[in-house]
Amino acid sequence: MIANITVITDNLDYLLLGRAAQGEPGGVLLSVLMTLGAALLAFPGGIALACLAWRFKGWPRRVLFAWAEIIRGIPLIFVIFWLWFLLPMLTGADLPGAVTVTLALAWFTSASVMYSTLAAIGSLPRGQHEAALAGGFSSVQLLRWVLLPQALRNALPSYVGLLIALLKDTSLAFIVNVPELTTVAGQVNNRVQVYPAALFIFTGLVYYLLCTLLEHAVKRWQRRSLLAAQ
Repeated sequence: MIANITVITDNLDYLLLGRAAQGEPGGVLLSVLMTLGAALLAFPGGIALACLAWRFKGWPRRVLFAWAEIIRGIPLIFVIFWLWFLLPMLTGADLPGAVTVTLALAWFTSASVMYSTLAAIGSLPRGQHEAALAGGFSSVQLLRWVLLPQALRNALPSYVGLLIALLKDTSLAFIVNVPELTTVAGQVNNRVQVYPAALFIFTGLVYYLLCTLLEHAVKRWQRRSLLAAQ
């Protein structure tokens, strides 16, 4: 048991930070950075797509729904592979692996954000639509000032779930050898070639702790926001 813990403590800085001192973040730090980067792209992007789908009926809405259904029906690991090979062909340059995976995560998650936002908008009482339009609001003003603020608040539990899933999905970056937490744990295991259970139990506990802290932080922020609004 002591030897198991020693494997972790001897490599703790690498598991947490990777080679951050050499300008190459990895481990837990890189997992968190990819999560934040993907979230900053996926949530505003998904909400914007939901607004477009709500505002424009007909073929624009059908195109957006078709895109979202295709993305949600494809395993995320395939999306990562496709962007890994496709982006260099489109840009003419090799992007860092962490950037490619972050873009794949954002693209994949934005479809679910779009659906969650549309569902939240659709759950609002129809009378609010009619009252706002009767009061002289345009459809854009109705969405901006009446529907969207309520929808975002109602969709927050769904967003938290998507954010937690996003954090856990960063572990798929190992398939393109991006040095996030799962990858560096595997590298340590290959180097020492003993005690894999201890390393991967530690890795699982770190993911659990990060997800729990994230959920707690969002709920605490939500409670403070509600108190401030009262």
